Amino acid sequence: MHKSPKDTEIRLQKFLAHAGVCSRRAAEDLILSGRVRIDGQIVTKLGTKVEPYIDEVYLDGNRISIKRSLIYLMLNKPKGVLTTVHDPYGRPTVIGLLGKIPGRVYPVGRLDKDSEGLLFFTNDGALAYRLLHPSHKVPKTYRVNVKGMPSETDLEILRQGVEIEGKETLPCEIELVSASSRLSVLRIILKEGRKRQIRQMFDTIGHRVVRLVRVEMGPLKLGKLPPGRSRRLTRSEIRSLKLAVGL
Repeated sequence: MHKSPKDTEIRLQKFLAHAGVCSRRAAEDLILSGRVRIDGQIVTKLGTKVEPYIDEVYLDGNRISIKRSLIYLMLNKPKGVLTTVHDPYGRPTVIGLLGKIPGRVYPVGRLDKDSEGLLFFTNDGALAYRLLHPSHKVPKTYRVNVKGMPSETDLEILRQGVEIEGKETLPCEIELVSASSRLSVLRIILKEGRKRQIRQMFDTIGHRVVRLVRVEMGPLKLGKLPPGRSRRLTRSEIRSLKLAVGL
Protein backbone atom coordinates (compact mmCIF):
# COMPACT_ATOMS: atom_id res chain seq x y z
CA MET A 1 0.00 0.00 0.00
CA HIS A 2 1.74 3.15 -1.22
CA LYS A 3 0.71 6.55 0.07
CA SER A 4 2.10 9.98 -0.69
CA PRO A 5 3.40 11.69 2.47
CA LYS A 6 1.17 14.27 4.13
CA ASP A 7 1.81 16.63 7.02
CA THR A 8 -1.17 15.23 8.93
CA GLU A 9 -0.15 11.55 8.74
CA ILE A 10 1.02 9.80 11.91
CA ARG A 11 2.57 6.40 12.60
CA LEU A 12 0.09 3.58 13.02
CA GLN A 13 1.27 2.68 16.54
CA LYS A 14 0.84 6.32 17.60
CA PHE A 15 -2.66 6.33 16.11
CA LEU A 16 -3.62 3.22 18.12
CA ALA A 17 -2.22 4.75 21.29
CA HIS A 18 -4.05 8.06 20.75
CA ALA A 19 -7.28 6.14 20.14
CA GLY A 20 -6.87 4.63 23.63
CA VAL A 21 -6.36 1.06 22.46
CA CYS A 22 -3.06 0.46 24.26
CA SER A 23 0.47 1.83 24.71
CA ARG A 24 2.68 2.43 21.66
CA ARG A 25 4.86 -0.57 22.59
CA ALA A 26 1.81 -2.84 22.85
CA ALA A 27 0.51 -1.38 19.56
CA GLU A 28 3.72 -2.49 17.85
CA ASP A 29 3.03 -6.07 18.94
CA LEU A 30 -0.53 -5.85 17.58
CA ILE A 31 0.75 -4.64 14.21
CA LEU A 32 3.49 -7.27 13.97
CA SER A 33 0.99 -10.04 14.78
CA GLY A 34 -1.18 -9.02 11.77
CA ARG A 35 -4.21 -7.97 13.80
CA VAL A 36 -4.44 -4.47 12.28
CA ARG A 37 -5.92 -3.55 8.90
CA ILE A 38 -5.95 -0.22 7.05
CA ASP A 39 -8.65 0.20 4.41
CA GLY A 40 -9.12 -3.57 4.34
CA GLN A 41 -5.43 -4.52 4.06
CA ILE A 42 -3.45 -6.22 6.82
CA VAL A 43 -0.47 -4.09 7.88
CA THR A 44 2.59 -5.54 9.62
CA LYS A 45 5.15 -2.81 8.92
CA LEU A 46 5.80 -0.56 11.94
CA GLY A 47 6.71 2.49 9.83
CA THR A 48 3.26 2.62 8.20
CA LYS A 49 1.50 5.97 8.47
CA VAL A 50 -2.21 6.82 8.47
CA GLU A 51 -4.39 9.90 7.99
CA PRO A 52 -6.29 9.92 11.34
CA TYR A 53 -9.65 11.18 10.02
CA ILE A 54 -9.54 9.67 6.53
CA ASP A 55 -8.09 6.14 6.67
CA GLU A 56 -10.21 3.31 8.08
CA VAL A 57 -8.26 1.40 10.73
CA TYR A 58 -9.48 -1.93 12.16
CA LEU A 59 -8.22 -4.06 15.04
CA ASP A 60 -9.50 -7.63 15.02
CA GLY A 61 -12.31 -6.48 12.70
CA ASN A 62 -13.41 -3.56 14.91
CA ARG A 63 -13.15 0.02 13.61
CA ILE A 64 -10.75 2.22 15.61
CA SER A 65 -10.92 6.00 15.49
CA ILE A 66 -9.59 9.10 17.24
CA LYS A 67 -12.24 11.49 18.43
CA ARG A 68 -11.90 14.75 16.52
CA SER A 69 -11.83 17.78 18.81
CA LEU A 70 -13.64 20.73 17.27
CA ILE A 71 -11.66 23.94 16.85
CA TYR A 72 -13.06 27.48 16.55
CA LEU A 73 -10.66 30.35 15.86
CA MET A 74 -10.80 34.02 14.98
CA LEU A 75 -7.99 35.82 13.10
CA ASN A 76 -7.44 39.50 12.43
CA LYS A 77 -6.21 39.18 8.84
CA PRO A 78 -3.65 41.82 7.80
CA LYS A 79 -3.49 43.36 4.34
CA GLY A 80 -1.38 41.44 1.81
CA VAL A 81 -2.17 37.95 3.10
CA LEU A 82 -4.11 35.41 1.02
CA THR A 83 -7.22 33.69 2.37
CA THR A 84 -6.16 30.21 1.33
CA VAL A 85 -4.70 27.09 2.91
CA HIS A 86 -1.74 26.91 0.52
CA ASP A 87 -0.31 29.13 -2.20
CA PRO A 88 1.77 27.48 -4.97
CA TYR A 89 3.83 30.67 -5.36
CA GLY A 90 4.86 30.79 -1.72
CA ARG A 91 2.97 33.99 -0.87
CA PRO A 92 1.89 34.46 2.77
CA THR A 93 -1.42 32.80 3.68
CA VAL A 94 -3.78 33.07 6.62
CA ILE A 95 -3.00 29.51 7.70
CA GLY A 96 0.61 30.53 8.19
CA LEU A 97 -0.52 33.10 10.77
CA LEU A 98 -2.33 30.60 12.99
CA GLY A 99 0.78 28.89 14.37
CA LYS A 100 0.55 25.40 15.82
CA ILE A 101 -2.98 24.17 16.46
CA PRO A 102 -4.09 20.61 17.32
CA GLY A 103 -5.79 19.83 14.02
CA ARG A 104 -6.54 21.11 10.53
CA VAL A 105 -8.92 24.05 10.17
CA TYR A 106 -10.25 25.99 7.20
CA PRO A 107 -11.35 29.61 6.72
CA VAL A 108 -15.12 30.05 6.52
CA GLY A 109 -15.61 32.63 3.77
CA ARG A 110 -12.92 34.87 2.34
CA LEU A 111 -11.33 38.28 2.46
CA ASP A 112 -9.41 39.37 -0.64
CA LYS A 113 -5.67 40.00 -0.43
CA ASP A 114 -6.05 43.75 0.10
CA SER A 115 -8.77 43.48 2.75
CA GLU A 116 -8.35 43.11 6.50
CA GLY A 117 -10.19 42.00 9.59
CA LEU A 118 -12.20 39.16 11.03
CA LEU A 119 -11.77 35.67 9.59
CA PHE A 120 -13.34 32.63 11.23
CA PHE A 121 -11.70 29.18 11.08
CA THR A 122 -13.08 25.81 12.12
CA ASN A 123 -13.13 22.07 11.42
CA ASP A 124 -16.83 21.93 12.32
CA GLY A 125 -18.27 21.07 8.92
CA ALA A 126 -21.92 21.48 9.90
CA LEU A 127 -21.38 24.99 11.23
CA ALA A 128 -19.20 26.03 8.28
CA TYR A 129 -21.83 24.79 5.80
CA ARG A 130 -24.61 26.80 7.41
CA LEU A 131 -22.52 29.95 7.72
CA LEU A 132 -21.72 29.82 4.01
CA HIS A 133 -25.20 28.84 2.80
CA PRO A 134 -27.09 31.82 1.31
CA SER A 135 -30.36 30.84 3.03
CA HIS A 136 -29.01 31.84 6.46
CA LYS A 137 -27.85 35.32 5.37
CA VAL A 138 -25.48 35.80 8.30
CA PRO A 139 -24.73 39.57 8.42
CA LYS A 140 -21.13 40.73 8.02
CA THR A 141 -20.13 44.24 9.07
CA TYR A 142 -17.31 46.24 7.47
CA ARG A 143 -15.55 49.54 8.13
CA VAL A 144 -14.78 50.99 4.71
CA ASN A 145 -12.70 54.01 3.66
CA VAL A 146 -13.43 55.40 0.19
CA LYS A 147 -11.99 58.21 -1.91
CA GLY A 148 -14.05 61.40 -1.89
CA MET A 149 -17.51 61.99 -0.43
CA PRO A 150 -20.37 59.87 -1.85
CA SER A 151 -23.71 61.63 -2.09
CA GLU A 152 -26.72 60.37 -0.13
CA THR A 153 -28.38 59.61 -3.48
CA ASP A 154 -25.48 57.33 -4.50
CA LEU A 155 -25.46 55.61 -1.11
CA GLU A 156 -29.19 54.94 -1.38
CA ILE A 157 -28.62 53.35 -4.79
CA LEU A 158 -26.08 51.00 -3.19
CA ARG A 159 -28.45 50.24 -0.30
CA GLN A 160 -31.18 49.15 -2.71
CA GLY A 161 -28.84 47.00 -4.82
CA VAL A 162 -26.74 47.45 -7.94
CA GLU A 163 -25.84 45.12 -10.78
CA ILE A 164 -22.40 43.50 -10.53
CA GLU A 165 -21.30 41.04 -13.20
CA GLY A 166 -24.87 40.58 -14.38
CA LYS A 167 -26.42 39.98 -10.95
CA GLU A 168 -28.14 42.39 -8.57
CA THR A 169 -26.70 42.73 -5.08
CA LEU A 170 -29.00 42.19 -2.10
CA PRO A 171 -30.21 45.25 -0.18
CA CYS A 172 -27.69 46.27 2.48
CA GLU A 173 -27.18 48.75 5.29
CA ILE A 174 -24.78 51.68 4.80
CA GLU A 175 -24.06 54.34 7.40
CA LEU A 176 -21.84 57.33 6.68
CA VAL A 177 -19.56 57.66 9.72
CA SER A 178 -17.47 60.62 8.58
CA ALA A 179 -16.95 62.46 5.30
CA SER A 180 -14.67 64.96 3.62
CA SER A 181 -13.77 65.86 0.05
CA ARG A 182 -10.69 63.60 0.31
CA LEU A 183 -11.88 60.56 2.29
CA SER A 184 -15.07 59.13 3.72
CA VAL A 185 -15.57 56.36 6.29
CA LEU A 186 -18.62 54.11 6.16
CA ARG A 187 -20.10 51.21 8.11
CA ILE A 188 -21.59 48.58 5.82
CA ILE A 189 -23.61 45.45 6.67
CA LEU A 190 -23.98 42.78 3.98
CA LYS A 191 -25.96 39.53 4.02
CA GLU A 192 -24.08 37.98 1.12
CA GLY A 193 -20.41 37.54 0.29
CA ARG A 194 -19.64 37.88 -3.40
CA LYS A 195 -16.06 38.29 -4.57
CA ARG A 196 -14.76 41.84 -4.03
CA GLN A 197 -18.39 42.94 -3.68
CA ILE A 198 -17.95 46.16 -1.70
CA ARG A 199 -15.10 47.32 -3.93
CA GLN A 200 -17.19 46.72 -7.04
CA MET A 201 -20.25 48.40 -5.50
CA PHE A 202 -18.35 51.63 -4.88
CA ASP A 203 -16.70 51.46 -8.28
CA THR A 204 -20.21 51.76 -9.77
CA ILE A 205 -20.64 55.19 -8.12
CA GLY A 206 -17.09 56.36 -8.81
CA HIS A 207 -15.60 56.16 -5.30
CA ARG A 208 -12.64 53.81 -4.97
CA VAL A 209 -12.27 51.76 -1.78
CA VAL A 210 -8.88 52.45 -0.18
CA ARG A 211 -9.31 50.36 2.97
CA LEU A 212 -11.74 47.60 3.93
CA VAL A 213 -11.87 45.94 7.36
CA ARG A 214 -14.40 43.28 8.41
CA VAL A 215 -15.25 44.00 12.05
CA GLU A 216 -18.16 41.62 12.70
CA MET A 217 -19.48 38.29 11.42
CA GLY A 218 -22.90 37.52 12.84
CA PRO A 219 -22.45 37.70 16.64
CA LEU A 220 -18.64 37.61 16.41
CA LYS A 221 -16.81 40.91 16.95
CA LEU A 222 -13.18 41.58 16.02
CA GLY A 223 -12.74 43.84 19.04
CA LYS A 224 -9.14 44.73 19.93
CA LEU A 225 -7.49 41.63 18.46
CA PRO A 226 -4.21 42.90 16.92
CA PRO A 227 -3.56 42.42 13.16
CA GLY A 228 -1.95 39.06 12.44
CA ARG A 229 -3.04 37.56 15.76
CA SER A 230 -5.59 34.82 16.38
CA ARG A 231 -7.49 33.49 19.36
CA ARG A 232 -9.89 30.71 20.23
CA LEU A 233 -13.57 31.58 20.47
CA THR A 234 -15.18 31.55 23.90
CA ARG A 235 -17.94 29.07 24.69
CA SER A 236 -20.41 31.94 24.62
CA GLU A 237 -19.25 33.01 21.14
CA ILE A 238 -19.48 29.45 19.80
CA ARG A 239 -22.98 29.07 21.24
CA SER A 240 -24.10 32.41 19.76
CA LEU A 241 -22.67 31.54 16.35
CA LYS A 242 -24.49 28.21 16.28
CA LEU A 243 -27.75 29.83 17.37
CA ALA A 244 -27.38 32.35 14.51
CA VAL A 245 -27.58 29.52 11.98
CA GLY A 246 -30.12 27.34 13.79
CA LEU A 247 -27.78 24.75 15.31
